[in-house]
Amino acid sequence: MSGDLEVIQQERARWDEQVVGPFVRKAPERRPSFETSSHIPVERLYTPVDVADLDYVRDLGFPGEYPYTRGIYPTMYRGRLWTMRQYAGYATAEESNRRYKYLLAQGQMGLSVAFDLPTQLGLDADDPLAEGEVGKVGVSISSLRDMEILFDGIPLEKVSTSMTINAPAAILWAMYIVVARKQGADIRKLRGTIQNDILKEYLARGTYIFPPKPSIRLITDTFAFARDHVPKWNPISISGYHIREAGSTAVQEVAFTFANAIAYVQAALNVGLDIDDFAPRLTFFFNAHNNLLEEVAKFRAARRLWARIVRERFGAKNPRSWMLRFHTQTAGSTLTAQQPENNIVRVAIQALAAVLGGTQSLHTNAMDEALALPTEKSARIALRTQQIIAYESGVADTVDPLAGSYYVEHLTNEVERRAAEYIERIDALGGALPAIESGYMQAEIQQAAYEAQLAVERGEQVVVGVNAFTSDEPLDIELLQVDERVREAQIRRLQEVRASRDNRAVQQALGAIREAARRDNVNLMPLFIEAVEAYATVGEICRVLREVWGEYRPQVVV
Repeated sequence: MSGDLEVIQQERARWDEQVVGPFVRKAPERRPSFETSSHIPVERLYTPVDVADLDYVRDLGFPGEYPYTRGIYPTMYRGRLWTMRQYAGYATAEESNRRYKYLLAQGQMGLSVAFDLPTQLGLDADDPLAEGEVGKVGVSISSLRDMEILFDGIPLEKVSTSMTINAPAAILWAMYIVVARKQGADIRKLRGTIQNDILKEYLARGTYIFPPKPSIRLITDTFAFARDHVPKWNPISISGYHIREAGSTAVQEVAFTFANAIAYVQAALNVGLDIDDFAPRLTFFFNAHNNLLEEVAKFRAARRLWARIVRERFGAKNPRSWMLRFHTQTAGSTLTAQQPENNIVRVAIQALAAVLGGTQSLHTNAMDEALALPTEKSARIALRTQQIIAYESGVADTVDPLAGSYYVEHLTNEVERRAAEYIERIDALGGALPAIESGYMQAEIQQAAYEAQLAVERGEQVVVGVNAFTSDEPLDIELLQVDERVREAQIRRLQEVRASRDNRAVQQALGAIREAARRDNVNLMPLFIEAVEAYATVGEICRVLREVWGEYRPQVVV
């Protein structure tokens, strides 16, 4: 036993010297000392040296080392807090720009853009199919002019931006790049993420446009363009969030997200990219639900499982390729229209799970989101929830504070094991796309959602304010209303853009995209940049791609 203790102590000393030392020299700790309110010192890391279990310590590992169960950085939040990135955007570019500046003034650390449904579906504001949806669930962006207004006065070289956009992600990213250039920014310094995850759209969300093959071609084009021109940008955020919102379990969220990720990695390899050229820029997006300790275990298991997949299955050599970097959003599907103030508590629990689980960035939902888009006040409360956890709770003072809990470690092992079993079944079906096209993953999610709803209806799962502890008090909360004249304003701007631009240049740019879309060996990103610089619209570019590639029509699976 004494020999085991000595080895553990040697391992800890090695970790301090070889891993923590260089990291701290590059990124100083955010506070010079850490202690509780009773002045008890808080160490950077705790290990189970008192149990003298060498195998246990080795399985658990150290933060900043493979397989990263305890965190991808050796000091985690002691060195730098997670990025507080509130998802926002509604109505016009002007109104969204004001909200961004307000949130930044309130202490938000990065931007996260919500686009309206027409934009997500590649439709301009004046498209007949856009009627009734312009600016409703996000900001309306039809042309570069909208994007210029959206980021007016916000230096893009100095702020990181996440954009929740999928089917037309490459086009919106091209607009962002052009706006940055017009600001005088060096695009090699741009930091941010486009969601760009089309498989989960086919699986769980529905804002797809094109069939799978050209859609995945767009994704690999962004991988290559980011590698060569925007190396600090994350060209994809592989999303389990929407899978969970559709009703999946925590295990299914991890498994189906990684099955999709495996498909993207293989697609990139198939077009000649090297795993270590793009894997360090892969990012993920997870949900945080109410079962606090299961969610913590889910994040820890996901880190370990992804590290093993990338290193053992794909042979990545760069340790940064093995790291699971992820954004978390609290669970919109758990918010209730009844007693909306209760949602503040739910969000706090979910945000705490994300922090205890080691997230790199976090969005906290507002209490009124089951009813409407957030008001300025509710958005501020949501941000303050993160800030209270960060600065008042003490949970960020040590790395992986729940590690060593018998329950958490058991859950971590079980989530990893069960998710790996799902991935094996999906592999046997031919991978994520065949599993989606056959309806396998959808059926698994639907069954999980059905069982969860049945538990609520039977009273087996209590939802406070819904099936227990209800109240007859009338709703007393201010809700955000989007002006119905938003579409009219957007159409006027669109008409002005079309009247003032060089339409000959636009047609030439669209023609170049049409020809390139017919060939597999041309990266479309430079052509998108040329088109949006000429003020071609999202709808016009997508219309050309629809003409060449067609639209996706899912199989009906009963």
